[in-house]
Amino acid sequence: MDYIFKVTDKLSDIIANDYRLLQIVSRFGISLGFGEKTISEVCADAGIDRNTFLAVINYVKSGAEPVPQSVPNISVETLVRFLRETHAYYLEYQFPSIRRKLLSSIDCSLKNEVAFLFLKFYDDYTEEVRTHMDFESSTVFSFVDQLLKGEMPTHESVHLMSKHHDKMEERLGELQNLFLQYYPQKENNNELMDVLLSIYRCEEDLNIHCLIEDNIFVPAVRKLEHANKIRRPKRVKEELEISQSTDSELSQREKEIVSCVAKGMANKEIADILCLSINTVTTHRRNIARKLRIHSSAGITIYAIVNKLVTLEEVNM
Repeated sequence: MDYIFKVTDKLSDIIANDYRLLQIVSRFGISLGFGEKTISEVCADAGIDRNTFLAVINYVKSGAEPVPQSVPNISVETLVRFLRETHAYYLEYQFPSIRRKLLSSIDCSLKNEVAFLFLKFYDDYTEEVRTHMDFESSTVFSFVDQLLKGEMPTHESVHLMSKHHDKMEERLGELQNLFLQYYPQKENNNELMDVLLSIYRCEEDLNIHCLIEDNIFVPAVRKLEHANKIRRPKRVKEELEISQSTDSELSQREKEIVSCVAKGMANKEIADILCLSINTVTTHRRNIARKLRIHSSAGITIYAIVNKLVTLEEVNM
């Protein structure tokens, strides 16, 4: 895939090229003060998957066309963290900030019925967005968390993400038009213009956020979901074998897991390497502990060396 920005580009130059990317950088958890470092260096320092970071900033820079993006080696886990941080930005900072500006720029007392209705319109809108984002956080992201663990959820939620996106953008645009056409301005012109500009910028930013969800996140989740479905029959068979494994001798799979433990791998690493779910690895380890009567990683390591499942050089001391 041809990108405008490359991993060798300086991050400061990229932000100077397009100031909108400053918000993207912040939501990835990258702090200011990165000096002359390249994207590759900054991502490494922050523990961020650089392929995912590149995919997002290039998508925004290229115009964020509403076309599903096929990005190889993208990290869905990194995307979920990015989207959670974006939600927090809107709900905890952006929307409250605009509301404070509204209160300052218009007379929101009950005596001014029009101004009061404008504020109520804004409050109703932000509550709709909060409800939608809470749904994404509690339902969609938990669905994706299950996929990341190698599990296959019994329900599908990711297709519901874009259900209210168009409505969210339309309502904010409607508020702008109502101000332009019907608000009888008597207050400070500069303050009112400032809040309108904030609403316009928020609409643009929110639109980009929705496009990232629809065209980068959803296709990546679908790809992960498909990969889990392909692996699932193998895992079902594996779990059946586990349930039938009652003798005291280790199975070939259990020996593989013993070797991985001796090499210092965590359950998630073992699951990834052996194409198993974390639950399957955990069950295997319980069976191994029962058969060998060894419950510590150090004890399993000694067993692995004595039985020549690993060499001393392979062991993570």
